[in-house]
Amino acid sequence: MTTNAPASRHPHDDPAHPLLTTPFTARTDAREVIAGVDLTGRRALVTGGASGLGAETVRALAEAGAEVTVAVRRPEAAEALVRELAAVDGAGPVRTAPLDLSDLTSVDAFVRNWRGPLDILVANAGIMALPERTLTPQGWEMQLATNYLGHFALATGLHPALREAGSARIVVVSSGAHLTAPFDFDDPHFERRPYDPWTAYGQSKSADVLLAAGAHRWAADGITANALNPGYILTGLQRHLDDDTMRAFGVMDDEGNLTPLPYYKTPAQGAATSVLLAASPLLEGVTARYFEDNQEARLVTDEENPTAGVAAHAVDPRAADRLWEYATDALRTR
Repeated sequence: MTTNAPASRHPHDDPAHPLLTTPFTARTDAREVIAGVDLTGRRALVTGGASGLGAETVRALAEAGAEVTVAVRRPEAAEALVRELAAVDGAGPVRTAPLDLSDLTSVDAFVRNWRGPLDILVANAGIMALPERTLTPQGWEMQLATNYLGHFALATGLHPALREAGSARIVVVSSGAHLTAPFDFDDPHFERRPYDPWTAYGQSKSADVLLAAGAHRWAADGITANALNPGYILTGLQRHLDDDTMRAFGVMDDEGNLTPLPYYKTPAQGAATSVLLAASPLLEGVTARYFEDNQEARLVTDEENPTAGVAAHAVDPRAADRLWEYATDALRTR
């Protein structure tokens, strides 16, 4: 693979962990971060790849030559994207496959049906701020089940395929919402504490960052894993928010028209960090880190009341190992 720009590094509070920087910005789009990269012969899987950030991720990877599987609950939703990319000269083949991350039977079936190596796994699918506490058949809170536990089951199930690739990457799409809610090991499914849509979402996104941190155990297999915050983007992720909430956020006018704020990104810009982590040579060998706006994010503390960066609770190696054990047990006893 080739690239059009080198990486640089700058000092971090911990000299043993310098932050990785790139020449890209928050406004760089997904195609630009891998301009000149040839992914021919590489196989990628993108969950939730039919629309929004996922579709832009699929476009960038396929147009660079990768063979891409779009894993979605309703494969027909991705048919237009498949047709679009089939008409692009030099694009890799794109196919769809059914996958419902909240249904472990579906995850198991997907894993059983996978054949051959997997070079890139982009854990992109997600749901946000369900207004009411909703449970899966396993009794799991739906946001945690979809955003984290389903992806954990998928990644661990596909571990042999990732190992077979020899140099595979896992990319986990998290959110700045992780800053507000550590993982609650005592009551992850809101069985005792009052359910709050945003706390549940934030917890699931902390779990996503911890998933990437916990995958350090696969480094000897040539597998790296990193998490990211894509930034503010208007996509289908907001489908569970009512109009009053959207207006309170300042992104809807009185007539119901969406009005993105100046700092909001386009879906192609929001997907850039995912694609950077998935395919850029700048990330070769980099693992267990968290990125935003195409840069590694600085570590922040709760006392700072941060709006950006990565929370210490989301990259704590002890919490990562504890959550890995929790998820492994949860899958075993479902």
